Amino acid sequence: MEGKVTFLGTGTSMGVPTLGCGCAVCTSPDPRDRRLRPSIVVRWTTGELERVVVIDTGPDFREQALRAQLTHVDAVFYTHSHADHIFGMDDLRPLSFVAFRSGGPIPLFASAETAAVLERIYDYTFAPSATYINRARVEMQPLGDVTRVHGVDFVRVPVLHGEMDVSGFRFGDMAYLTDVSAIPESSFALLHGLETLVLPALRHKPHPSHATLEQALGWAKRIGAHKTWLTHIAHELGHEETNRILPEGVAMGYDGLEVAVRLPDAVESVAGSSS
Repeated sequence: MEGKVTFLGTGTSMGVPTLGCGCAVCTSPDPRDRRLRPSIVVRWTTGELERVVVIDTGPDFREQALRAQLTHVDAVFYTHSHADHIFGMDDLRPLSFVAFRSGGPIPLFASAETAAVLERIYDYTFAPSATYINRARVEMQPLGDVTRVHGVDFVRVPVLHGEMDVSGFRFGDMAYLTDVSAIPESSFALLHGLETLVLPALRHKPHPSHATLEQALGWAKRIGAHKTWLTHIAHELGHEETNRILPEGVAMGYDGLEVAVRLPDAVESVAGSSS
């Protein structure tokens, strides 16, 4: 079964252009150098219904959803609890009203730590005593090792973001990793046999909690996907300039990029963890 992944954002927590910066990338006329906060959407069809899964809802989610023409969301997965990955959750409200009328709240899959942060920040949505009439119709769900959404398995790939545990995800022949400084040895086995891989590449200069371009290229070579796209890119890396030095099979991602993904033939199911 064919699906499609759209890169909603490929930037860092500060986005590109970065406020107050006049560097060559921040002032570039190339639209591929304009990067919103990192997020993707995965889409496929079961029967006559389009299924939509979002990974991370950062502070740019409203703009991203409009550009991607999202009219509904079946589920959201969260990689971790930092602001650039969760501060757009409230923008699910109008989309959740559609889901609620057609059968129930949107499930949000997150680790216990990430769920606790979301529930604290969005207390007016999740608190048992919440009475805000226009609150998002969403429901926290535990993130398992494998979570099935309408027949498609999303496999959690544990990675490290500094000292923080973060979730990457594999679905079909594609995997998405963002905000990574180290990949545990056990996680490489989950990344075997990929057609498409998404890796973060912040900049050349080392960072305590993010991968450099050189680290990303090393991982890409070891994992051996047919195509590797880079994301979570800071303003130190210009799109065209960096693309020219990348090895065959690796390229800079950009906002709005669409990539085909091969998914197992879906068997209709209720969203939930299978392990």
